[in-house]
Amino acid sequence: MIKNIIFDFDGVIADSEILVARTFSKFLKSQNIQFSEKEFSIYAGKKTIQIIDELSEKFKIKDQKVFFDEIMNISNNIYSSDLQPVIGVNNFLENNSRNIFIGSNSLKKRIIIGLKNIKLDHFFTDDKIFSFDLVKNPKPHPDIYLKIIKTHNLNKNETIIIEDSSVGVQSGVAAGIKVVGLTAGGHWHEGRCKQELIDSGASYLINNYEKLMEKINSL
Repeated sequence: MIKNIIFDFDGVIADSEILVARTFSKFLKSQNIQFSEKEFSIYAGKKTIQIIDELSEKFKIKDQKVFFDEIMNISNNIYSSDLQPVIGVNNFLENNSRNIFIGSNSLKKRIIIGLKNIKLDHFFTDDKIFSFDLVKNPKPHPDIYLKIIKTHNLNKNETIIIEDSSVGVQSGVAAGIKVVGLTAGGHWHEGRCKQELIDSGASYLINNYEKLMEKINSL
């Protein structure tokens, strides 16, 4: 029986992965580099600084500080004006009676701001929000999920993780917890292969929150 649910944040609660893709695409276009939002999908779930490192090497961008500063500036503007919850998450949380947590590769401050922007902050108290800046190693390492388990003394067999990226799924699997691959976010555009989540170790692949509730109730 599932008593605890741990959510990733970007792309699972906040429909932000598509905004992140838009941010990088916009910046690179300003540098006369064509990089579509669809191409960004392989970077989903990674820390921003990791993405900047990889794209800097790929496109021979020398000044990573300018790259980072511009991404933060563009991202903050888009994040504050365009951020929306993933379709169905509000109803899911309203009807949920289980313990809920967030385990994310984002900064805790950013998660809290995001929750307020999409009006879901009342569901998650501060002690239920865990981020990469609270652990030694980010996803795909298991540190974030293991910290949640240890801090709240949870039984892994009574816990399930909801993830939307291969990096996140790998993290949950490495922590020894069952993972659901959720493809309800806007970044799961038509044509994007969802098999990557199964290949990374997800036990189930679900495309909306209504089906997710049915699956969790059946476990």
